[in-house]
Amino acid sequence: MGAATSSETPYDVAVIGAGVIGCAIARRFTLDGARVVVLEKAPDILDGASKANSAILHTGFDAPTGSLELSCVQAGHAEYETIREAMNLPIDRCGALVLAWDAAQADRLPDLVAQGQANGVDDLEMLTRDQALALEPNLAPHLHAAFRVPREALIDPWSAPHAYLLQALLNGAELRRNAEVTSGHYDGVWHLQTPTGPVRTAHVINAAGNWGDVVDQRLIGASAFTIRPRKGQFVVYDKSAARLARHILLPVPTDKTKGIVVCRTIWGNLLVGPTAEDQEDRTTADLVPETLQQLRDKGAEILPALAAEEITTVYAGLRPACEHKDYQISARPEQGYVTVGAIRSTGLSSALGTAAHVASLVTGGWTALPDPVVPEIPMLAETETRDWQRPGNDGILCHCERVTRREAKAAMQGPLAPQTAAGLKRRTRMTMGRCQGFHCTAAFEACLNGDAP
Repeated sequence: MGAATSSETPYDVAVIGAGVIGCAIARRFTLDGARVVVLEKAPDILDGASKANSAILHTGFDAPTGSLELSCVQAGHAEYETIREAMNLPIDRCGALVLAWDAAQADRLPDLVAQGQANGVDDLEMLTRDQALALEPNLAPHLHAAFRVPREALIDPWSAPHAYLLQALLNGAELRRNAEVTSGHYDGVWHLQTPTGPVRTAHVINAAGNWGDVVDQRLIGASAFTIRPRKGQFVVYDKSAARLARHILLPVPTDKTKGIVVCRTIWGNLLVGPTAEDQEDRTTADLVPETLQQLRDKGAEILPALAAEEITTVYAGLRPACEHKDYQISARPEQGYVTVGAIRSTGLSSALGTAAHVASLVTGGWTALPDPVVPEIPMLAETETRDWQRPGNDGILCHCERVTRREAKAAMQGPLAPQTAAGLKRRTRMTMGRCQGFHCTAAFEACLNGDAP
């Protein structure tokens, strides 16, 4: 892809959107040697589609064979495994079970296994009802059959993109928040307008998530897709419920959605969701009591003992669905422009692979960094050693999630220091536990205001 030489602009690449995809893309181009700026319309990163998901690292076994989504998911899974230890990123290699609850669903399992094998996921294991119940004794007894996907895993949906963007920033990239791209034009270089001032750049990468088609219209006057956000509601159970599921419990997928999942979280809870509700509103993900009750009923239908468990919280998010099934990634070499659109429920898994694919569409002539800085992210996984277990942590501020004073102070420092309450929650999990901030809100607010709690 040809565009202006780097000497003509302050930036080689402007990434629009600081969700997980934008964070991974910023990292990739920075490591490749480009001068990168990230433009995020919200006050903090991960404030759109990336703030709410099921936090699964997928293998791509059920992705459309030969699709761009499949290649990005598998490349992303592999790169996460490569970099996670150095960055202190967690992984729970629990595997997944795809569950058939009636004869019709059971009849579909061989085809799904064949699809997985065609996708290169060759370690799938067909299970009888008795074998599945031996692996998951808390499943409802009316189960018909299942198969196991050993390499499906659980990760932290927020520490990963924080790590990606932090590495970019520590190696020279810039982040502008409250910097919605309102307009722009190309005359050999891009001139973007934002509330934080104009930006000149050789290349633009549109990773704006639920606003991807809008950004396309603003900058190139057309879009090949139309975003219609798909809302997903979730129910999160107390940590005592995590004992009920050893694997990620997946339904037989439909043409529209992967369906409602039951799984543990990296933080030790158990969640049920998401729903798949198309809507026009791009900003609001309302929680509907009737739908949440249906999720509770569905969870108890899969794991009967879940009916007796208490709920910690509920949440909802919007993923950028459109009229096409595959990712909408396209390049305009003559304008130095790449659209990265409609990255739906597999965005967390595919982010690193998507970033590599996008980088392959851009020819910049940069020199890769020979010895980049690699940040270590605070460990928040329940099964790993946490800061509260180490000496000198200055005590615990949030007892439900066991967040220390040292962790909270550290989160408020550096180039990714949060500017909103939601941002601080995602960095520490303060106020996100059983009491939902009842006991630690004062300390949380003091921390957010820069006061020593």
